[in-house]
This record gives sequence, structure tokens and C-alpha cells, in this order.
Amino acid sequence: MKNRITEILGTKYPLILGPMRLMTLGDMAAAVSESGGFGQIAASGATAELLRTEIAKARGLTAKPFGLNIPIYRPNALEALEIAIESGIKTLTTSAGNPAKVMGRIREAGLKVLHKVSTVDMALKAQDAGVDGVIATGYEAGGHIGREELTTFCLVPQLVDILDIPVVAAGGIGDFRGFLAALALGAEGVEMGTRFVATRECPAPDFNKEAILNAAGCSTVVLGKGMPIRALRNRKALEIADPEKAKELVASGQTGDEAYVQYASEADEAIMPAGQVASLVKAVVGAGEVFPAMMIGARDLARKLDDFFKEEN
Repeated sequence: MKNRITEILGTKYPLILGPMRLMTLGDMAAAVSESGGFGQIAASGATAELLRTEIAKARGLTAKPFGLNIPIYRPNALEALEIAIESGIKTLTTSAGNPAKVMGRIREAGLKVLHKVSTVDMALKAQDAGVDGVIATGYEAGGHIGREELTTFCLVPQLVDILDIPVVAAGGIGDFRGFLAALALGAEGVEMGTRFVATRECPAPDFNKEAILNAAGCSTVVLGKGMPIRALRNRKALEIADPEKAKELVASGQTGDEAYVQYASEADEAIMPAGQVASLVKAVVGAGEVFPAMMIGARDLARKLDDFFKEEN
């Protein structure tokens, strides 16, 4: 399978591991890349020392390409970019900010970049800034999402129709059916995050993985308005969603980075980012198993669809 996304990534499959704060680290990135996908290490929340350590760990586990995701608004964005350059990373993804702020340095270093967007206007600005492609992130995605509530099914075809650069679909994709649907919409690849929480390589606590496995269709909630985040519905999330209770939590410093799952000791005290697709995850597997299984399933389904349309003749 070759297209513009596999050329940008240097991978066998146009399938990307979605970056998750302090979860998508070296072990998981390497396992995904070894399997034919594009592994990523998330710079969000990571110190310079941790980033260098995890990049080196991934380098020791795979010779295949992997990348770094950099949220542009984060204070460590420019430092993370320099670490990526000095570490020999060839392709980045960027998010949460204007890519024009970093494109000069990215181009100077000869890197490729895909930028996350949630609207047509954001995508056009990213294309004008010179990015190589965009990752269209729908409202059903986990973690930080757009404020405009555009779903993947509506956003992707709009971007495909108007952009000259390739589009990757993200949000609401958890198996081969979502992958094939994204291709039908015109996307040239997909990015998946939530599915990878329930993998052996993910450093999330066991209660987080168990919560993903037990998730139902309405098990997530969107928190905040300025930079909304979708997370699993639990006591902590519902407290933050309550305007009055949220004021108390903000005043006591319980809604910032320290509220994330990595710093909690039990499920009801943790903010566990996850997309609506969590309800499709039924087992903990190896991170390197996910994308190859998706490819097999997608090929089988594509053959069935081909047979279905042939019957008309």
C-alpha cells in the first residue's frame, strides 16, 4: 500500500499511532513502527531528559521510522523540536497552535510535518503555512478536540475536496471498519489513539485499561470550552463538568496537568482521555498487533463490498 501519506511517513501502512500524554513513549512507538505503522512519542508533559530517553529507547528497538508529536502551545514546544532534530527524527506531527510558528525551523532541518486540524479554516491556514498534510480530528476523538463539534465523517470529505495536501482521519476510528470508511471519505490514512491505551506496552495504570474495556457508547464526556478534552465519564470528570464544583477544583489546583491519569491512584480520581470509540475495545493486546489486524480486516471487508457491488451486474 503506497500513497502520499506512506511516502511522508516512510511506512508500510498509512496508519499512525495517536499521541497521548506520557503514554505513547518509546516502547509503544517502536512496536507500532515495527508492525508497519508510524509510532509516535508525545512531547506533551515530557521533560527534555524524558524525551531524549524515550527516543533513544525507540531507536534501540526499531530501525523503522517513528515520530514526535509537538503541541505548539506547550512551553516546551521549541525545545522538543530541537530534540527531534538532533535525534534524527524525519517526520513530526504538530497540534494545538499555528504551525507557521515552527515551519521555518522545520523546513530548515528538512523535516516533514502533519498538522492536526478540526475545521476547514484551520486546514487552509496549515496548508498555506507549508505543512505536508493534515490530520483531521473529529469531535468524537479522545483527548483535546476542536470547539466546533465537527465529526470525522463530516470534516474529512470537506478537507479532501478543498485541500491539495493529503488528509489523515482521526477520531472515532477503532478497527478495520473505521479505516475503510475513512478511505471511502477520501482520507489517505488514519490516526488512532484510544485503542492503544489497552495494549501491553501502554504505561497507563491497569484501572485505565480496565475502564477502556468496560466503556459503553456514552462512557465519555467533554470537559472545558477553551481547549475541550474528551475523557471517560467518572466521578472526577463529572465534578469538573459541574460549573460550581469546577470552581472549587480550579481554586485548589485539581484541574490542571496533575489531574491526569498518570498522577492518580484510582479510577474515580483520574482524568482518563478517551474517544467515543472506547466502546469498541474489548481486549488488551500487543501494540504491534493492532495495525496488521486492521489491514487484514480491511482487505477482507473491501473484497466483500466489491462482491456486493458486482452483484448489481
